[in-house]
Amino acid sequence: MSADASPPPRVEPVSVLTSRWREPRAHDLDRYLELDGYASLDAAFERAPGDLVQLVKDSGLRGRGGAGFPTGMKWGFLAKGTGRPTYLVVNADESEPGTFKDMELLERDPHALVEGIVVSSYAIGCTQAYVYLRGEAGFAGRRVARAIEQAYDRGLLGRDIRGSGFDLEVVYHRGAGAYICGEETALLSSLEGERGQPRLRPPFPAVEGLYTAPTTVNNVETIATVPWIVRHGVDWFRSMGTERSPGPKLYSVSGEVRRPGNYEFPMGVTARQLIMEAAGGTDEGTRLKAWTPGGSSTPMLTAEHLDTAMDFEGVQAAGSLLGTAAVIVLSDRQCIVRACLNFTRFYAHESCGKCTPCREGTDWMRKILQRLEAGQGREEDTGTLKDICDGIFGRSFCALGDGATSPIYSALKYFRAEFDEHVRGGGCPYPGARVPAGAHQELP
Repeated sequence: MSADASPPPRVEPVSVLTSRWREPRAHDLDRYLELDGYASLDAAFERAPGDLVQLVKDSGLRGRGGAGFPTGMKWGFLAKGTGRPTYLVVNADESEPGTFKDMELLERDPHALVEGIVVSSYAIGCTQAYVYLRGEAGFAGRRVARAIEQAYDRGLLGRDIRGSGFDLEVVYHRGAGAYICGEETALLSSLEGERGQPRLRPPFPAVEGLYTAPTTVNNVETIATVPWIVRHGVDWFRSMGTERSPGPKLYSVSGEVRRPGNYEFPMGVTARQLIMEAAGGTDEGTRLKAWTPGGSSTPMLTAEHLDTAMDFEGVQAAGSLLGTAAVIVLSDRQCIVRACLNFTRFYAHESCGKCTPCREGTDWMRKILQRLEAGQGREEDTGTLKDICDGIFGRSFCALGDGATSPIYSALKYFRAEFDEHVRGGGCPYPGARVPAGAHQELP
């Protein structure tokens, strides 16, 4: 923000999706009903399905899983008259480093998702929905499975839900813990029992998705938001957030902050308010050095960007992406090269191997970063890193490759001197540095 610019308006935290999180038994159906749970079903069944789709369009709800695509528009793309069923698939394969909002929602308030599935399925004409949950999420998985079981027992799932004539079956599926299955077409392949790898598009899932039938894939937070819109209306929803990014949002804040956790604010809250106030800022004696707006796959920003509005447009204008709104904070005692190495190790490990740029490029970058940390860096390494990123970005089969380049591109932009220092000084200058395993390996 320039010196003569006025500070961004302050926004207050809200309690919508988190409103039941402090209730110790909100995960149980009886308590959930006492807290007005499933109240949106009757309101939804009083409307025509097409009216509900239009309601969500008018609300401006955008997908909370990373891409930010308008949810109602996505539903409207579903092919009609194909003679095949329409499927709703809930993407609960939350695996972006720094993201943990969906897991807490499922652990504390799983019926919010089930309620959202019923309303959303009715809106799009779906009678078979799926919840694809990340394999490592054992506690959240037990909560979801129990919530689905309770909903069946009370007639909230199954045949003729609440006398509406609407039938819905929900299948709970556990993934095997692959980052790539967060990509919607890889998720669909995994759900069908195939290897979790992204598919060539077109055809898009809205035309040929699960079992080659029209399918919409939505994030947990997105689906859990729908009942609130049905109950309270478009004006209420748009009273929060910004014109193009309305509504409340869950922000995950982790790393070097005093109070890590999930925070709910209207979209457009500034990073300063989120990091320095809500999460308490960095530890005493340290200063904020870098932060990611949307997990490790989004470009890093610096302390100079703290007045960035945390919505899709604001973060993009600052040179990054909102993604899953997973804020990872690094202080000035942390090594940027080492942080890039940690991120790149993850992407090299999680690459599905389908395309050469991602499969080969992520591992090459890992080896160069390891070499820099081990004191074996070369003058040309920073140029080579950028060249490899250029060879991956826009050329990989899916967005995993693009995401893997984000921390390196941004680190070279803002912290190039730190890379050079690793070369000149013969290794990492930060306290606690150690030679990573395999750092001696040379590039082929």
